[in-house]
Amino acid sequence: MKLWGGRFKDKESKLMEDFNSSLSFDKELYEYDIKGSIAHVKMLAKCNILTECERDKIIDGLESILKDINEGQLLIEGDYEDIHSFVEMNLISRIGDVGKKLHTARSRNDQVAVDFRLYAKDRAKEIIEEIEDLMNVIVKLGEENNVIMPGYTHLQRAQVVTFKYHIMAYHSMLLRDKKRMINALDIMDESPLGCCALAGTTYDTDRNFTAKELGFKKPVDNFLDGVSDRDFALEVLGASSIIMMHLSRLSEEIILWSSKEFDFVLISDEFSTGSSIMPQKKNPDAAELVRGKTGRVYGDLIALLTTMKGIPLAYNKDMQEDKERFFDGVNTVLSCLKIMKGMLSTLKVKSENTKKAVKKGFLNATEGADYLVTKGIPFRDAHRIIGEIVLHCEGAGKGIEELSLEELQKFSPVFIEDVYEFIDYENTLNRGIKKEIIK
Repeated sequence: MKLWGGRFKDKESKLMEDFNSSLSFDKELYEYDIKGSIAHVKMLAKCNILTECERDKIIDGLESILKDINEGQLLIEGDYEDIHSFVEMNLISRIGDVGKKLHTARSRNDQVAVDFRLYAKDRAKEIIEEIEDLMNVIVKLGEENNVIMPGYTHLQRAQVVTFKYHIMAYHSMLLRDKKRMINALDIMDESPLGCCALAGTTYDTDRNFTAKELGFKKPVDNFLDGVSDRDFALEVLGASSIIMMHLSRLSEEIILWSSKEFDFVLISDEFSTGSSIMPQKKNPDAAELVRGKTGRVYGDLIALLTTMKGIPLAYNKDMQEDKERFFDGVNTVLSCLKIMKGMLSTLKVKSENTKKAVKKGFLNATEGADYLVTKGIPFRDAHRIIGEIVLHCEGAGKGIEELSLEELQKFSPVFIEDVYEFIDYENTLNRGIKKEIIK
């Protein structure tokens, strides 16, 4: 069932019909298609293009279709080209020829553009809400686990931090992610309804009315751009890709921390799986799946960028390829945010093990060098002296703080008793910029 065909003599090939159909995936837009159509019909009546009686009959028909779909009485299936033809043909079958007036002063080009933007706006808002929830979980996890642990560079123990400070780094990342998604939401908040196929309509319509009715801040400025723009989808997928990158980095740390080699955290059984052959195994599959799905979202972004890169203005059928990639990308990032929220809200931090790791890692070496500088030794000399002390400690199986004053003074006579207070792990967190760590 098609909304076109008058100028064609030959019947469309069944192969082409199936190839051309998008109903199997764009049915996701049914609520937005009906919402956009209702706003359009209200505008047509306001502008005296339809009568009030025609308006009411069409709106009643559209609302009955929406109700039947939501209640499972009407299944979105059959020989329809897309969700737009499904809705319109079902409307005509319910209310008769007056239903044929629905499409007055619009095109499927602006129709799909408005449906897609409405959908993208809702998904962006949902992603923002999930980010906020995850940020709150991170704050709570940090507050409950303000214990010392090694900070790493090159995956080597570097300086002492706290678990709270470490996990709050992801809070900062997510805050930027939230800002990016809010920015995407703001940029896409323009209505393309009324652009028609590419150059508007000769009818005297009111685009400001439909924009306001649909919750957009304004109509788009350029008709050609309005029907052919998919920047909004790309921007949401781009922001989602960065979110996934952050979630993947966090997943990698959780995977490492949960291994027996680190043993810093315990992942809840709710977010772990076992082995079919090794009964001792507890696998961090939730974190691994988040890490794995990151490439999937990247792929969705690259696929849509590639689709759009060579398309001349205005609409081209290539753009039918936008929705599957977008649906997959936003649904993936939403599920990963929810999984991460659940995993972190049940995560247990093994504070005794994080403290032990600090003491084994010479994480007060930098502070030892800083101490020597306060005694007048140039930093490069201080760096060399502490390096020699670390080499000695490795051979002796001791930490720097475990060496006697006499042992320290063999490396430099400037060491006095106050060195132990200076290199104490807790004290290092209280000096200078590190005060931020224990807030």
